[in-house]
Amino acid sequence: MIDEELSLWEVWTGIPDPSVENLPADYTKEPNGENKVAIGLGDPMGIYEVSMENGEPVLNISGQVYAGLTSKEIFSNYHLTLLFKWGEKKYEPRLNRKRDNGVLYHCYGEHGAFWKVWKSSLEYQVQEGDFGDLYNLAGTSNQVTVDEEGKWSPHSEKLNTVSRTIRSQDLESPHGQWTRIDIYVLEDQSIHMTNGTVVLALKNAKDKQGKPLMQGQLQLQSEGAECYMKDIHIRPISKFPKAIQKAAGL
Repeated sequence: MIDEELSLWEVWTGIPDPSVENLPADYTKEPNGENKVAIGLGDPMGIYEVSMENGEPVLNISGQVYAGLTSKEIFSNYHLTLLFKWGEKKYEPRLNRKRDNGVLYHCYGEHGAFWKVWKSSLEYQVQEGDFGDLYNLAGTSNQVTVDEEGKWSPHSEKLNTVSRTIRSQDLESPHGQWTRIDIYVLEDQSIHMTNGTVVLALKNAKDKQGKPLMQGQLQLQSEGAECYMKDIHIRPISKFPKAIQKAAGL
């Protein structure tokens, strides 16, 4: 899905932090010097670039400004896989916080619905120590079961009632090593996997109007931390693999 020109994707760039220098020449600040509007469609900051390493494309994400690399295509019923690795650089407003990123799926509607950056969507959270958490962005919802600590549990009958659901366990690879991310999506159900293990599952995904949410674009975040992605593939499915479906409790 990744070529050197990122021909299958478009970029929406959000509001730059006040610390960001070398803004586009046509970017308009407020009279008091604050940044309050998104840079918008396009990537004038060069946030997303592709390099070739050992004959394969690697997506380089600078993290300097919040942004989303958005697939032009809409997907449904698929298995998404990719490898993810952190870089070293961090930026405001997350300079002294955990490195953060995310894979957004079932993205729909206008750019900038969430924080003037990302679309309404479901998020596979990619944050140090939190790979596989679920976030509902800009009005999406679903049913996901949790234990008494708020962590996903396929054996519980308790439904989570907040926008974030914590994955069952942390399986992120050590810093500087690749972590494998799998997302299975089948109609209004999805499964999050980290390094080959199911860490969260949900069903009855809905958009902000309460209608079933069963398809959408993909967005790969830039969120204050340098990182890399490669081996990004999406394959159609008609059912979940039996072992994975069993582990997910769906």
